[in-house]
Amino acid sequence: MTTAGNQDVKRYNTIKLVVSLVETVVSLTLLVILLAGGYTVYFEQYATTFSNNPYIALLIFAALIGGIDAIITFPLSWYSGFILEHHYHLSNQTFAQWLWEKTKSILVSIPIAMPLLLLFYYFLQTFGSQWWLPVGIILFIVSVGLSRIAPIVILPLFYNLTPLDDSPLKNKILAMIKTTSMHVEGIYSFNLSKTTKKANAAFTGIGKSKRILLSDTLLKNFTDEEIETVFAHELGHYVHSHLWKSIAFGTISIFIGLYCTSLAYTASLSWFGFSSITQIAALPLLALWLGLYSLVTLPIGNMISRAHEYDADQYALQRTKNTAAFVSTMNKLAAMNLADKQPHPLIEFLFYSHPSIEKRIAAAERAQ
Repeated sequence: MTTAGNQDVKRYNTIKLVVSLVETVVSLTLLVILLAGGYTVYFEQYATTFSNNPYIALLIFAALIGGIDAIITFPLSWYSGFILEHHYHLSNQTFAQWLWEKTKSILVSIPIAMPLLLLFYYFLQTFGSQWWLPVGIILFIVSVGLSRIAPIVILPLFYNLTPLDDSPLKNKILAMIKTTSMHVEGIYSFNLSKTTKKANAAFTGIGKSKRILLSDTLLKNFTDEEIETVFAHELGHYVHSHLWKSIAFGTISIFIGLYCTSLAYTASLSWFGFSSITQIAALPLLALWLGLYSLVTLPIGNMISRAHEYDADQYALQRTKNTAAFVSTMNKLAAMNLADKQPHPLIEFLFYSHPSIEKRIAAAERAQ
């Protein structure tokens, strides 16, 4: 199990956060530079030399912009995802393995992103300033679809999912499930240890694709009582319909964001000499506004996520009636994942999707 002093933990989390923010700022700044310098116009002209079809030109244009961003941000991603993880003895990957996993993520995202980009451009040309409405509907459908297929199609591309062996632990988990209306396709262990020493668990999927996932690192380092606590927490997310609530919030946020972005995009076209919302060279401006909206609304999404985590914690405590196991679980997770137990309140409010370990333990002890 990974161990580190409090200062090391805080340093690790600070560096991870700073690098993530810098990467975001670099990506947004790149868009501004490309727009202000007229490079997007040049890229559009270059793309049209391959095809007069605007959809093919759009794909070439997007590949150019995406490629430049990937190259520029690669050192930051490499430092945060590989160097830093090895420095704090968390990673189990060689550089080649890390690079392959990163490449695989890109390869998996391409067949999802390409049709969405083409559909978006079709709606932009067809619906004009009202493009945001059909785009929002499509994104809702895609988010539900991905929630359905991710455990079956996408996750197995990255991890081996193995049905949990018959054991007293599995029997207790199944007994807990039977007390709810939940139907799960299965309880699986996944080989998280191939990439990291960290531990994790998740409730994934909707409909017939619902699965409970427990990392092999969790199963190896935690007691049965602690794993029961983790499972009960994940079950709490289902009982409280957190996945559907998250999809609902995400959908509302998407519609508001797309609408606001459409207004900002149209109003700011002239800043960079554009006159049409369908001009391919202008689309990075739309991406810039979407990026800024996501950044500004991040604390709201995190606040809702933290509330969901508290609900799931309370459910776990009610089901297991084992506060001691909950506390030891939180402390082990903090140690293994190098989680900052007591981050600065502002940092937690802005960037944490989960309450701090200290607050989760305090809430559990108050509930006794």
